[in-house]
Parts: sequence; C-alpha cells; structure tokens
Amino acid sequence: MVVVADSELKELIERGLVQDMIDSEVQVQMCGVDLTLKKIERFTSAGSVDYDNKERKISKTEEIPFDDSGWVSLKNGAYMVTFNEVVSISPTMAALARPRSSLLRNGATMETALWDPGYRGRSQSLLVVHNPSGIKVKKNARLMQLVFCRLSEVAEKVYEGIYQGENL
Repeated sequence: MVVVADSELKELIERGLVQDMIDSEVQVQMCGVDLTLKKIERFTSAGSVDYDNKERKISKTEEIPFDDSGWVSLKNGAYMVTFNEVVSISPTMAALARPRSSLLRNGATMETALWDPGYRGRSQSLLVVHNPSGIKVKKNARLMQLVFCRLSEVAEKVYEGIYQGENL
C-alpha cells in the first residue's frame, strides 16, 4: 500500500480531493487529512443488513443539538457523525480512516468503512463512546484522519452505491 503524503497530498487537495475544510493549515497532516464534526445523531430505530441489499433498512436517527457554546455531552453508546468536509476520490485511489489519538485517550473511537474509488460526498462514520463517564465533543472537533492510498492500477469500476453524493 502506498500512502499519499506531503506535497503530493497538498497538490491533490488543491485539485479538489478534500473540500470545505475549516482550516487546511491545521487539518492537512503529513499522511492524511483530519475530518471535522458537522453534526451528530443518535440512533432511534433498528436497521437490517442482508446479502444483496434488497432488504437493507438503514436505522433512523435524530440530530443531537449542540449547546450555546457548541458542545454536546454524549453518554456511553454509538452515534452517527457527519463531517464538514466533502471528499472526492479519483479512480486511482481509495481511502482509509483512523480515529485521532485524542479521541482514543478519552475513551471513544471511530468506526469507518472503506472510501472507494469514485466516491464523492460528505461522509458519515460511527462514533462509539466506551468511556463509562461519557465524553464532551465540540462542533468542528477534529475526530479522525483520512489516509489516501494509491491503487496499483486505475479501478475498472468506481463507486455507484446509494451513498454517492451523500449530504451534499
């Protein structure tokens, strides 16, 4: 796996790889881009997953409002987060994500899926709070780092699933 880094990463960002950053000077790291919190939601219904998605049902959610100073207190549990940034991945790349260490040190983590070649959208991920005392998270907090990987060849097929263009 070849991770896109430093000057090449910055050049790709200038060409639209990641848009709507709050501050690229802060968010662009040596080997990835920090994604920031736009909104957070709690799950309000069960979902279902099957083999061919014919019976897939996405869980319903409701937004949790930030307080007047931009904070939200979360109890132990799972939450859906939406990021500020729009990601546009070319057919020559894919992306993986890891939680920021500050999140881990506070007893929480991010669960993510693969960002496929051709995906474009304002993505969502799962925030899991393991800390029995909970965690406070501020709007625009940097939660996770997205790492871009160059493919060995151009993808023959690009992402065309239901999440293409999500939250735009």
